[in-house]
Amino acid sequence: MKLRRVTDGAALAVEIAAVDGWVDAAQALGAVSPALSPSDIAHLSSDIVALLGAPEDIRQQAAEAAAALAHAPSVTRRPVLPFAPRSFRDFMLYERHAIDAARGFVRRFLPGAWPVVRAYERVLGPPFPLLRPHRLWYRQPIYYMGNHLAFAGDGETIAIPSYTRALDYELELGFVLAHAILDATPAEAEAAIGGFVVINDFSARDVQRDEMRSGFGPQKSKHFRNAISGVVVSADEILPRWDALKGSVRINGHLVSEPCTTGPRWTLGEALAHVSRSERLTPGEVFATGTLPGGSGIETGRLLAPGDTVALAIEGVGTLSNRIASEDQGSP
Repeated sequence: MKLRRVTDGAALAVEIAAVDGWVDAAQALGAVSPALSPSDIAHLSSDIVALLGAPEDIRQQAAEAAAALAHAPSVTRRPVLPFAPRSFRDFMLYERHAIDAARGFVRRFLPGAWPVVRAYERVLGPPFPLLRPHRLWYRQPIYYMGNHLAFAGDGETIAIPSYTRALDYELELGFVLAHAILDATPAEAEAAIGGFVVINDFSARDVQRDEMRSGFGPQKSKHFRNAISGVVVSADEILPRWDALKGSVRINGHLVSEPCTTGPRWTLGEALAHVSRSERLTPGEVFATGTLPGGSGIETGRLLAPGDTVALAIEGVGTLSNRIASEDQGSP
């Protein structure tokens, strides 16, 4: 099931993807079961997370009803953020990204050390030992808490903060909880996932380096803005193959890289189970895998500049495109 949220300028509504377009979720839900009260239909048809958390038979019947309903094009509705995230935690599941990004940091910000790293790797092979993640990364899933209030939608303009000269993109697979968990097993944690999205975790790389060295983790380097795709794909379509999805990064229409979700250190269930230890997680909380290998400019050498349009995609999940502007030209 694919879902999106739209507005006519006054009210919000959820739509379900059908073969030939989008169908109002209220119509589809109204056709599925007499057991649904008008208040149930109103709630589920205005809240994607609630609909993802509805019983499987209700969701299945709604999808079938949407497919059977005639699509009525509407020019008055426009897509908006699919939901308001209740929190945002970003994992770092990929060792290859961590190493390649560290290599990119040395190349760009520590030019004096770069010849040493390059010579070592030429003679002894990669990676240079200090490029590997911290030893804690190998023992447990690690993550940082991002700014859940800073999400932009598909098509929105991203303003470059005044304090950075090294704005980067990061292609990540995101997922939202539809059920609460506490002290979950990996299987229980995985079953709580409601749907998947594409996330761009924008980063100010020149600021990030010093913040990470402070020991407190990312701050202004991350919290200014991130972006989320407008369509949510239900977990049943993605979970069975989440670690075998192909992606792409295009800047101004030119293909920059083709990342893939293969090779994570931890499964999504293991990562979520770790977070849920003595910590209750609730529906609407958003998580991301961390950058897919090759999914950032610090790895490829192509950072962002005003006037660029960065377009990210993950097969089966969706696309996410944002234009980059200087701070005085973009939306804050």
